[in-house]
Amino acid sequence: MTVNYLPRPGAAVEDFETPALVVDLDVAETNLRKMQSFADKHGMGLRPHSKTHKSPYWAHKQLDAGAIGITCSKVGEAEVLVDGGVREVLIANEIVGAKKIARLAALERRANVAVAVDNAENVRELSDAAEAIGVKIGVLVDVNVRIARCGVEPGEPATTLAKVVDGLTGLRFDGLMGYEGHVTAGEEEKRQIVAEAMDKFKYAKDEVESAGLQVQVMSAGGTSTYMETAKIDHVTEIQCGSYIFMDGKYLDEMSDFDLALTVVSTVISRPTPERAILDIGRKSMNAETGLPRVVSPTGATLVGLNEEHGILELEDEAQGLRIGEQVRLLPMTAATTINIHDFYFCVRNGILEEVVPVAARGRFW
Repeated sequence: MTVNYLPRPGAAVEDFETPALVVDLDVAETNLRKMQSFADKHGMGLRPHSKTHKSPYWAHKQLDAGAIGITCSKVGEAEVLVDGGVREVLIANEIVGAKKIARLAALERRANVAVAVDNAENVRELSDAAEAIGVKIGVLVDVNVRIARCGVEPGEPATTLAKVVDGLTGLRFDGLMGYEGHVTAGEEEKRQIVAEAMDKFKYAKDEVESAGLQVQVMSAGGTSTYMETAKIDHVTEIQCGSYIFMDGKYLDEMSDFDLALTVVSTVISRPTPERAILDIGRKSMNAETGLPRVVSPTGATLVGLNEEHGILELEDEAQGLRIGEQVRLLPMTAATTINIHDFYFCVRNGILEEVVPVAARGRFW
């Protein structure tokens, strides 16, 4: 792929080809340190979820700051992380099918890769694949504590599956995973929701341990719930991901971290004084949770997003906007916007420092 449009370090944002996925390094690194500091203060392991950044570059920054490992969702993402030098990975998802399982087992030769499970047949297939090449795969039994997605129920179902895992020579029973999901609520309601979910999680742990198994890992939590989940005694690690960049969805709910990621676009048409057209559309910015918001200039609102065009409505103060000028946009969901782009353009004080590939872009298999 020809990428001769890429700017060189030292270039100003104003000189970037657009649409461009731009990260303010100072802000992202501050967010990263802040979450790590919080986890350290509470004696909590931080295993950041890479489904947001999809990049060994950011994973290594998180590990260097003190993260105990990295979380991902798919074998393809884990392969990118391990190829990029990450040696402690949790695939927080069920992996099925002989080919994917074989790829997962092969990763165990180069890194410590654990996986979530919720099905006995799948567990046996994982063990067989591991035994076939002489490795042992770490396993977390996925427990449904709230969102009714994947996961066995706490109590007898979780205990039975944990015993199956523990009895297989190709697997290592590490513990339990219980993701409480994204929680949109006020502080008190959020506290109650998390407490109820984590009570179920503790019940699962108690039952597994009463069956004679040792539960070393209790993995839970996300960016929306980290502050409450990290205070739960029986949780050993949290899987926050979006905090590193933030997006409109999270900024609407919390002010703990600052905006580090925007998409920079260019005005390509000024059909009327009240309307401007941008070189950005749904092929370069996700809008499933709402239209992106204009960060700058003030007085401009994105009111439409077609495949390759963004439609701005301009108030009086923004009607001086000219063709060729840039507009910065805030995605409502960072992860699905990042997955559209090939590169991060990482800047300090508006000057390019590094061009970083979105290495796990599209690695959903």
